[in-house]
Amino acid sequence: MTTAPWWARESLWKKTAIWVTAIMLIVLVLLTFDTVEQITAGGARVPAYSVINQRIYYRLDPASGRRHQVPVIGAAAPLFGAVLTEADAAALVDRGKLTIQAKNCMNCHTLLGNGAYFAPDLTKSWLDPAWIDEASRERLMLAFLLDPAANARTFGSGRRMPHLGVTEAEARALVAYLKWMAAIDTNGFPASFTPIRQEGDL
Repeated sequence: MTTAPWWARESLWKKTAIWVTAIMLIVLVLLTFDTVEQITAGGARVPAYSVINQRIYYRLDPASGRRHQVPVIGAAAPLFGAVLTEADAAALVDRGKLTIQAKNCMNCHTLLGNGAYFAPDLTKSWLDPAWIDEASRERLMLAFLLDPAANARTFGSGRRMPHLGVTEAEARALVAYLKWMAAIDTNGFPASFTPIRQEGDL
């Protein structure tokens, strides 16, 4: 009777499978905790909800070595002129997120890369050049959400957003959510995005 070499023994491979599975489970748990920390509001890449009280714009950051624009949190620029506490800002942004879910916005749009591609990506819509300039943006966004047909911006695509029956309170919450989302450092997503003309641009 011949004895199998050590590297071909069934017991070795059983033990190896158990060890590899255990190690990978530990790695998965560690990565899960790290991911939760990275995507929680108030972190380095995902700002606190009260960022909607500040100006958000995009600039290239040569010092970081990255070849894309990064969000810059600027001076005070309260949304709709009202400074909100962190709790009030969180409640408003949460309502905006729930409105996006209730109105099935992702059936046509993408947010942070998730959703459909029929309509524009909304990840950086707060900074979209379609809003003309920073001074007009809030008014134009509200008008568009409340009456998309009368304020449509199709840019020759012929695609129009349907009237979703958004209330003014919901529209304000949507704008808050979009402003907060624009402050998230998405590592250059969406690619080749050109932001609205900003104060200080030549």
